[in-house]
Formats: sequence, C-alpha cells, structure tokens
Amino acid sequence: MQNFIWPHKDLLDVDDLTVREVNYLLDTAEQFQEVNSRPVKKVPTLRGKGIILFFAENSTRTKVSFDMAGKRLSADTFSLAKSGSSLNKGESLKDTALTLQAMSPDIIVIRHSSSGAARFLAERLSCSIVNAGDGWHAHPTQALLDAYSLRKFWRNNELGGFEGKKVLIVGDVAHSRVARSNIKLLTMLGAKVRIFAPKTLLPANAADWPVEVHSDLGEAMRGADAVMCLRLQLERQAAGLLPDLSEYASRFCITPKLMELAAPGAPLLHPGPMNRGLEVASSLADAPNSLVLDQVNAGVAVRMAILYTLGTRNDAPQPEA
Repeated sequence: MQNFIWPHKDLLDVDDLTVREVNYLLDTAEQFQEVNSRPVKKVPTLRGKGIILFFAENSTRTKVSFDMAGKRLSADTFSLAKSGSSLNKGESLKDTALTLQAMSPDIIVIRHSSSGAARFLAERLSCSIVNAGDGWHAHPTQALLDAYSLRKFWRNNELGGFEGKKVLIVGDVAHSRVARSNIKLLTMLGAKVRIFAPKTLLPANAADWPVEVHSDLGEAMRGADAVMCLRLQLERQAAGLLPDLSEYASRFCITPKLMELAAPGAPLLHPGPMNRGLEVASSLADAPNSLVLDQVNAGVAVRMAILYTLGTRNDAPQPEA
C-alpha cells in the first residue's frame, strides 16, 4: 500500500473526506481487488482485530460484503442484528454501543434507521465507526463502491475520469441515502449530477442541491454518461406517494429506448435490491454495460480498503497486502 497517514478515526459520510482521501481509498480497493482474484483470497493484514457488524436494519449486500471483507483481511467478525440485540428489549442505542465497546472491538460497522446514528456512536466510542447506512442521511461505502465501479468502467473504455461526466440519478431521491452520498461524492470528483424523480419523490429542497433537477425523463437521459437507478421503496405507495405500480413502470422505468438517449455505451448502475420491470427493464439489467454485479464485486474490495485503512491507522509501519 502507498505510504499515507489516514487522519480519521471513523468513516461517517463522504463529505468528511478530501479528494485525495477518496482516491487513496479507491486505489487501495484496486489493490485488494487483486487479492480477491487469487485462489486463496486472504491476507493477514488485520489478524487479531475485532469487527462488530451491528445491523439494526435488514441488509444482504452491505452486511455480507463487510463480513467477507473482514474475513479476507483475517479479522474476527461478529454479527449483531436488532432482532438479536437488547434494542428489542428497550435498551438505548447508547447503552448498546457502550456494551459493545466494553468488549474491545477495533471497528463497529453500523446500519440504523435513524439519521445520525453512526455519528452519535462515533462521538461517544473510542473504536472506529463505519456508517453502513443511517436513515435517509448517508451511505458512504455505497457511494465509494459506485465511484470505484464507474472509474474502472471509464478507464477500461478509455473514457477518462470523472471531470465533466454527466451522471443521472433516477428514482426515489427524496428518501435515498444512496442518492445523497453519491451526489456529494460525484460532485466532489468533478462530475455533473442530474436528478429525476416523480414530484412526490423529489426532495423539497432539491433546488438547493449541487445538481440539475429535471422534470422530463427523456431530457434527463439525453447525453448522460452514466445512469444510476434507485431502489423504489414500495412502502411509498401505501403512503400515497406513488401511482399504481404499473403506471409508475410505464412512466418512469428505464427502458432500452430511453437508454438510447444516453451517451453511447453509457453504464447502468443500481444499488440493489432491484425491482426488474419497475425501476429498470430486465434486459438492461443484464446488458453488457450494466454494472449491477460489478458494484457488488467492488463492494468487497472497497470495504476491505476501508477496514484496512481504519484498522491499521495506529499501526506503524502499515503492513503490505
């Protein structure tokens, strides 16, 4: 790994990072991607370190990739869900966190339904905290793996970097922590972000965000260098924020015809889980320019980079992978 002194105890949101720090994480992830291609996908980098995966919300991709990332770095990982914790018995988040810290973990990875939960812990605990998604607020590791996937795609196709690239984010922007973190990170890296959403799923203050807000999906798609679909949270229909789902699909689903308006070969991204035929046509999800599975693959390498960086920040010299 390159010689770099990491200044942060925690990873809570992308706007806590500099461009140099983002590039360090992406470059480190690239080196761990090589580890993940070996017959034996394990290095001793975090041997003896303890990582608690505290997921108070459901998760498949994020939780499994953090677990796999820790194990591939030879750390000991321990999983805790809300259903199996004392939160279900009325214990406060603070007391649960202090209980976990008393067990001397090196890193706690937390997903929680309350915005600010990760920062709440970071301000009270001495171990490193990684935000794996908090309410509608932030999902920094998803944004980092999305940036990694885009950077790799554009480099492999000799299309340059982020500067000036037009990235369209489509779907339930109002309730999406993925959208918020991606907008911050992509803008930081020099991309021009566009957003499109049904009016009921558009943030009230979207005009104040550093984005182009579009009211016509065709115009939003035109010339886009990448298209990112968001998961449609079906509970929004029960809340009266969505039309009938078949109507939503007919008006807002990303189809091959719409993708023809984007830049030639523009990649399609989706954080998952994906509702085929509702958010994106099934044929596009499986197309050569779909990065959906690349994002999942990148998630392990990016989270290895994050755990490595936080887990070794107080070690000198830093071990090689």
